[in-house]
Amino acid sequence: MFPRPIQTASPGAQTLYRIALPVSLVIWLLPLLAIFLTSARSAQDLAAGNYWGWPHGTHLVGNYEAVFTSSPMGRYLLNSVEITLPAVAATLILSTLAGFGLAKYRFPGNTAVLAIFIAGNFVPFQILMIPVRDLMIHVFPLYDTIWALVVFHAAFQTGFCTLFMRNFIRELPDSLIEASRMDGAGEFSVFRLIVLPLIRPALAALAVLEFTFIWNDYFWALVLVQSDSARPITAGLQALQGMWLASWQLMSAGAIVAATPSVAIFFLMQRHFISGLTLGAVKE
Repeated sequence: MFPRPIQTASPGAQTLYRIALPVSLVIWLLPLLAIFLTSARSAQDLAAGNYWGWPHGTHLVGNYEAVFTSSPMGRYLLNSVEITLPAVAATLILSTLAGFGLAKYRFPGNTAVLAIFIAGNFVPFQILMIPVRDLMIHVFPLYDTIWALVVFHAAFQTGFCTLFMRNFIRELPDSLIEASRMDGAGEFSVFRLIVLPLIRPALAALAVLEFTFIWNDYFWALVLVQSDSARPITAGLQALQGMWLASWQLMSAGAIVAATPSVAIFFLMQRHFISGLTLGAVKE
């Protein structure tokens, strides 16, 4: 299995690993640390050119308070929640049902349907910009609403998630499902009582991934939304650049606020996320 556990590597490779890991971590975290420190600075501190030094005085609470009191950041944050949670829920429901059907049912066109889901993952989303925008304007009256982003993300992410769930459900023993049917369980009962509990780690891993993808989306927020009433926090932060053109401390505080929920979700569900990604990786 690749990559090999580091414990099986040579002593020189283990030493190099122990040196490279913290160095890489510091390099990766350095921009985040700089943004956090900037969010604690005053405007005078930045004007004096103190970009990397320790802030002269702490303005952390004041800067974050100003983010919510002098801008619609609270509205943007709520919009992101109202977009992300329904989109993730719809994606998981649709992809789990579709994955179960493709994994455990044999019907004409099964392979063709699976190929469509796979092919959809290779379509560059940028080329869908004009068709999707026209669809939301002329066919569905959803343009510039929260539901435009909910519907799009649920539809666009379902292809990848279906492939993901189909591969997990396919590994479940057919004998277990057949035994449930012989005991009189209907198809929905089999799905709800047998399949769902067994794929809970995979669902948790997929929920974390999809929450991160949808929460951090910026492109489609610009394409499908214009007004503050429906703008998520990623596009909202960009819209505030005109208001805070020289207030880098407020922009940095807003960026930290925007990034915090997805980071928190990952750490809260880290155990389920890792177990879901490694499910089926090792066979007895």
